Amino acid sequence: MKVGVITLGCDKNTVDSERYIAELTDYQGELTTDLDEADVIIVNTCGFIDAAKRESIDAIVDASSHKQTGRCQAVVAVGCMVERHRAELAAELPEVDLFLGASDASRLIPELVERGLLSADSEVLHPGVRVYAGDLPHVRYLKISEGCDHGCAFCAIPLMRGRHRSFALGDVIREAQLLEMQGARELNLVAQDLAHYGRDVRDGNGLPQLLKVLIAETDIPWLRMLYLYSAGITDELLDVVANERRVLRYLDMPMQHAADSVLKAMRRPERKASIREKVSRYRDAVPDVAIRTTCIVGFPGETDRDFDELAEFLEEMQFERVGVFTYSPQEGTRAAELNDDVSETIKRVRLERLTELQRGITAARYEERVGKTARAIVDRVHPIDGVSIARLFWQADDIDGITTLDEALAPGTIAEVAVREVVDDYDFSASLIKVESAPGAPIVVRERGLPLHATSAGSFGR
Repeated sequence: MKVGVITLGCDKNTVDSERYIAELTDYQGELTTDLDEADVIIVNTCGFIDAAKRESIDAIVDASSHKQTGRCQAVVAVGCMVERHRAELAAELPEVDLFLGASDASRLIPELVERGLLSADSEVLHPGVRVYAGDLPHVRYLKISEGCDHGCAFCAIPLMRGRHRSFALGDVIREAQLLEMQGARELNLVAQDLAHYGRDVRDGNGLPQLLKVLIAETDIPWLRMLYLYSAGITDELLDVVANERRVLRYLDMPMQHAADSVLKAMRRPERKASIREKVSRYRDAVPDVAIRTTCIVGFPGETDRDFDELAEFLEEMQFERVGVFTYSPQEGTRAAELNDDVSETIKRVRLERLTELQRGITAARYEERVGKTARAIVDRVHPIDGVSIARLFWQADDIDGITTLDEALAPGTIAEVAVREVVDDYDFSASLIKVESAPGAPIVVRERGLPLHATSAGSFGR
């Protein structure tokens, strides 16, 4: 049986899809990127905001069309949007054969076996084993926890993913080791809030301890943290970032707004003064740190003055990058009970204004890096120009732009480069100084009590 997988939404969904693929492979399924050749198509949905929901529905409809145009026998919708809207989706999309939310993903294999689409026989692999299906095998994502305990008024993630659960430290490290054996050179730690890691277990192992063990027990040269609430960015964590060369000086810290009245209505833990103080502390503790944040415009009750205050604060803070989103009410959240009194037109205008403002801020911040040296990781070689397409340490995969390097180097190479110029505000060009670390070096296989699979890597929790 051939299986096609469509993954939407965040990097945490990418990890889940890799686990689905591994389970299917375990039962003699074969991954295909040609949906016309797929016997089963799985759509891993996102339900975070309305735009993501529309994208997910479009993907499901497109997948279902392959029942007429290809060899598809079953379409399966899984993930966050299904968790929240299963009944509505089932009523509106009868062409979908199976809906599985984030909480019942373990039913995927039994349901397909029951339908005669999968073999009932399997190899016995390590639980949660993962099979990579992207195009940058040296860039991998490691989910260290599931769910969220934060009570942000606008967010339905706790309703879709449940309460926060940290994965066992040993399991996380084993998965990292297996990803390294697959060729991982950049490991991106992901969770709803990385800084919350270990608080539910209370065994003394938090995010700083996890980073230290990853450094001790793997040789992966780039470790990046994605998405930390500022309340959990402790002095101990900053010390690790400042002093461990393999932990990138990059903080992805969601702010969401700067007007105290809006932050209060959002049920956010910070206020403008505390955000200002913490950002200053981060920059003092970790020289050259890059800080990325996110903001929401058009939240119920946001006035022109509130928006202006947000814009002024972004100019003051000079973040390297800012992701801006328009508010959309999500069923079951506290904010959905509020009067959505900011028109879609105003939301769109504010989005465009803030995006353009931040474009100028980012360009100015990046100009400050021209003429300096930095570390870069090569992602690919341009097929025509023969140059390397790389990223500097402040450029996370897929969201922070690229850097063109003047020599062709193998993907996964880490090099010291001279930053020459900013290109189109967000990208860079650079010149090679020296190769710091090349892919393909022998991996030291440490003692592991795990059955291994030649093309997979895994973790226990989902």
